[in-house]
Formats: sequence, C-alpha cells, structure tokens
Amino acid sequence: MARQPTTADVFNAIAEPQRRAILNLLRDGELSVGDIADALDLKQPQTSKHLRVLSEVGVVSVRKDGRQRFYRLHGAALKPIFDWVMPFERLWQERFDRLDDYLKSLQREELTDDQQTTDDGNPR
Repeated sequence: MARQPTTADVFNAIAEPQRRAILNLLRDGELSVGDIADALDLKQPQTSKHLRVLSEVGVVSVRKDGRQRFYRLHGAALKPIFDWVMPFERLWQERFDRLDDYLKSLQREELTDDQQTTDDGNPR
C-alpha cells in the first residue's frame, strides 16, 4: 500500500522532527521564516518547505508583510492528535499513581530503618 503524502493529515505532517521543532517555536507567537530558520539552524528554502506542509494541513497560517512572511500556530488543527492521545491519559495516570505509591513505600521503609538505629548510627 502506498504511503500517503505528508500533507494528507496532521499526523503525517508533524511526524518530521524539524516540523515539530517549528511548532514548538511558534507556541510563543508569530515568527518570520528567517527567525525560524535561524533558531533551528536551517536554510530558508528548507524552512519554507516545512512551513508549506504545516500550512497545507492547517497547523500554521501565514501573514504577508511586504516581502516577509510571518507564521502563526493554529492549535485547533492539532485537535485530532489530542483526541487520539487522550485515551492514553488514564494509562499514564495509573502508572504515575503506582510510581507514587512505590516511592512512598520506599520512604516509609527508610523511616523504619532510621528508627531502628541509635543516634551514633549503631543498631539497637
């Protein structure tokens, strides 16, 4: 079965690490292509190609100001990813709860061990 082009959906578009890095940069606000390229140490044409893919799936929008282009993140377009990840939240929370319980049991054991020694560190 042929692989869909990266512009088919948001999952494919953000599968590329440089595109995720661009999204991370845009979380803080609008940036020019040059600012993004500089921040990620990419060439401007390479950055523009990544931005075009992100734009085609609606994750970013572009605003032209003279010859410059400024990009802004559209978080709503990431909702399919959020919707897909949400069912895993319970799994993660259960694992964190078990880890918390385990750490508390280790702390209790440590307190018990400390109470069984005298002030000089010798066992009672």
